[in-house]
Amino acid sequence: MGVRPAPTAPRSAPTACSLKALNRFFLIRHADVENPQHVLYGHLPGFRLSALGRTQAAAVGERLRAADLKRIVHSPLERAKETAEIIARELTPAPVLEADFDLREADFSRYLQGVPYWQVPLRRPMWLVHKAKRGLLPGDESIEVMGGRVVRLVRRLTREHPGETMALVSHADPLDAAWIVLDGRPQNEREMHRKQFQKAGMLQLDMDGETPKAWEYIPAPNVAKPVTAAA
Repeated sequence: MGVRPAPTAPRSAPTACSLKALNRFFLIRHADVENPQHVLYGHLPGFRLSALGRTQAAAVGERLRAADLKRIVHSPLERAKETAEIIARELTPAPVLEADFDLREADFSRYLQGVPYWQVPLRRPMWLVHKAKRGLLPGDESIEVMGGRVVRLVRRLTREHPGETMALVSHADPLDAAWIVLDGRPQNEREMHRKQFQKAGMLQLDMDGETPKAWEYIPAPNVAKPVTAAA
């Protein structure tokens, strides 16, 4: 497993062999969502990007214009699909867009969805078990399993599209779990909150063949909040 360099550390010059096999990925959390009732939306349909989210996604696309992005793979859920589509509109030539089930939201969120955040401990008591240790309950994924499905997809795409630069658009929990797996950090709830993807934040990941070599977090773009965005 590669070691994540400090953000200021210079990247070693690749050899001719590694340059040929190098894939760059941008693991991106979907942008801000229109959610006036402040519920956990999980896998529910109908939750699309807010005005702020659309602005964020367009700014991510602008940021990636020089990356020569060939492909964007996204979660099937609307907010991730819309984020991917807006990013793609900012790029020339347009990248291939495709959905992949491995980028879905955390499976446990099906139990929580539709409930306002503040009511979760009262109305969904199994949430406390989930927070104590993920993976104990039926339908709950461990950090290793959830992060592993993202990393597994990265490795498959590396095999299928060697040398390409690609983006993956997913959700907070799977991406945070994948970051833990990459770093080799303890797989506990504290680590899920210590280093988190912001909405429209991304992790730049370089793969040498199927081996992760370097990764660095890039914060969400600093954009002005549109006047029509929900408070």
